[in-house]
Amino acid sequence: MGRFARAGAMVGVLALTASLALTGCGPDEKTPSFVGGGPSGAPETGVAAPVGDEQPNSPAAGGATVTVSPADGSKNQPVSAEIAASDPGVKITEVALTAAGGERVQGALRTDGSSWVPAAPLKYATKYTATVTSATGTGTSSFTTMRKPSSTIGSGLYLFDDKTYGVAMPVVTEFSPGIPKKDRAAVQRRMFVKTDPPQPGAWHWVDNGTQAYYRGPEYWQPGTTISVRIALAGIPLSNGKYGNVDRKATGKIGRSFEMKVDNATKQMTVIENGQVTRTMPVSLGKKSTPSSSGTMVVMEKQAATVFDTRDDPNPANRYVTDIEFAQRLTWGGEYIHAAPWSVQHQGRRNVSHGCVNVATDNARWLFNKTMIGDPITITGTERKLAAGNGWTAWNLSWAEFVQGSALPVPDGGAGPALAG
Repeated sequence: MGRFARAGAMVGVLALTASLALTGCGPDEKTPSFVGGGPSGAPETGVAAPVGDEQPNSPAAGGATVTVSPADGSKNQPVSAEIAASDPGVKITEVALTAAGGERVQGALRTDGSSWVPAAPLKYATKYTATVTSATGTGTSSFTTMRKPSSTIGSGLYLFDDKTYGVAMPVVTEFSPGIPKKDRAAVQRRMFVKTDPPQPGAWHWVDNGTQAYYRGPEYWQPGTTISVRIALAGIPLSNGKYGNVDRKATGKIGRSFEMKVDNATKQMTVIENGQVTRTMPVSLGKKSTPSSSGTMVVMEKQAATVFDTRDDPNPANRYVTDIEFAQRLTWGGEYIHAAPWSVQHQGRRNVSHGCVNVATDNARWLFNKTMIGDPITITGTERKLAAGNGWTAWNLSWAEFVQGSALPVPDGGAGPALAG
């Protein structure tokens, strides 16, 4: 099949492979690709489990001594190291971390007091001194970080500063190669999300470990601010690779806008802020190329483009067509778009290659209304939406979604991991 030009904001992408043998009226199956939400080295954090030499801590002056991790005199520590008390059950209340030369490192405590997370990756091949305070006493440790590793894992974050998204916008992260199952809990502990106003949420890993989504039990509240830190620089993985960079972004959630398509009636109902504002006829995928039933979100928008499917293995599906007001729903090539050639069928029968066909005036109206992250639910077609074929975070019940977390999820969802 042909190629579809991504939106202008999608430059510099991290392209990863996928195997989605799916049909759609748009161009060929497009592999997921994501832009880093922040520049390399953006203020982020590091990883919990220290590696390298371990030596006893130096006694603190006065009071009980807290054993600090990384241990005093240890070397080859990852730049993702968190500062913690090694003694079982000790919750730390304050940490002072300084680099060689006396520069103070900023950071924040985890809400459970288990460790202190630097606000940026530590520097490679640098000596640090940590002073840890707890209710029972203090301790100090000096340690040295490792040299920069040569083998890293690629990562991406689809969220942009100062952008506004629909209420179903999941936080989307991606990894190349995928994260092995044994490492997902450690990586997930480094993926921080904070919402304002506060709302619970959880992570869900796609089976091959190349993607993880974060969402709440319900769509985000309109007006929510979402702050994300994917703090993976220097995190050691079991396959000998290390996280490449830290990424961060703060996005906003706009008004509530939902689209619901019923194949039985072949109508789309548009609901804005809880009120039905428009109903329009549609034509979905014909039986040989059915549309997917499930909850999807708008992933990208093109006011004008070309669908070129001449490399489709099925000659019946090959064509080159100018398209207006295209909104991508799946990686497999399903879109909402203007289809003036099928107006006579819209509301009556399905004739598309899997897309949601609407009249040009309706397509224009929708295009001017929607945001990336707006949800669309299609029901009653011959095919179910495949996991990972687009941002499919909302195509699962909350109970199903939390089963994909690498860490236990409290009832109702987890809150922010960092204090403040």
